[in-house]
Amino acid sequence: MTIHTEAGPAVTAGPAPASVRTRRSREFRTRLELGLLIGPAALVFLAFVILPVVLAAYYSLFNWNGLGPLVRFIGFTNYLRALGDPVFQHAIANNFTIVGLSMLIQGPLAIGIALLLNRKLRGRAVFRALIFVPYVLAEVIAGLAFKLILSPRGGINALLDSIGLGDLAQPWLANPQIALGVMFVILTWKYLGFAVLLMLAGLQGVPPELNEAASIDGASWWQIQRRITLPLLGPTIRIWAFLSIIGSLQLFDMVWVTTKGGPVGATNTMAVYMLLNGQGAPGYGSAVAVILFVISLAIALVYQRIALRRDLAGAMTTSGVR
Repeated sequence: MTIHTEAGPAVTAGPAPASVRTRRSREFRTRLELGLLIGPAALVFLAFVILPVVLAAYYSLFNWNGLGPLVRFIGFTNYLRALGDPVFQHAIANNFTIVGLSMLIQGPLAIGIALLLNRKLRGRAVFRALIFVPYVLAEVIAGLAFKLILSPRGGINALLDSIGLGDLAQPWLANPQIALGVMFVILTWKYLGFAVLLMLAGLQGVPPELNEAASIDGASWWQIQRRITLPLLGPTIRIWAFLSIIGSLQLFDMVWVTTKGGPVGATNTMAVYMLLNGQGAPGYGSAVAVILFVISLAIALVYQRIALRRDLAGAMTTSGVR
């Protein structure tokens, strides 16, 4: 390439330095490797996550029975109908009630059990396995088991009768006053093992030298946990809280197997409401699904912005640093 200048004769630029060509070749290989590794997962994500969400948003704008063509465009009528339905409002309240109970009960309980199981105890491996076993059971099996145990003639009422507390026996899943609380107990039994396992994994990252130094300085076991262990366990607790919140908002399988949202909507959730009211009306069910997606996405983004921002910033690397 020839460059003409005003100060002198034309200057001919030579080929690019070898270092520049090497860097470009390295960048190209890096991008190619990323494309080959991420490409298949990205295609699966687009096909099974993004595309269904887009189609659901499109179907929600029609009064459609799932059989004929999409011709009856009704705009946001399905959304207004869902948000104005007291049954759906109660389902949303149930989801957030489970979220709150999970934060107040499941989290502290999991931390306490993890702290105990992290100590040197006889039979510690057995206790860890017993805590984690419910989590690996299929939701259908666990739900059917509790449905039988908590029936009017089930094991719980029989046990109460046998120990002279028959007056406390009742249809646990058929009483609207206590059905949601009973459902939360079932959920705690089912998913507590995952929380404990997550906390135990986080405790492995706490340097034992800090606890030993604090113990030498005269700190009690509780002071060590409160001042050292729990602050260092903070990132793990925040990750668990995020997973628990999203799981509670999208709760479906355990409720569907045990109560199907009953009695009289006492244990109804957004996902169960979507299935019950979307049968024969996919347009309306799609609107409910979009509302559930938007609520979950909004909470996830806000939580990431407020709670996970520091953790994610610490895990990221700056690509500009050489």
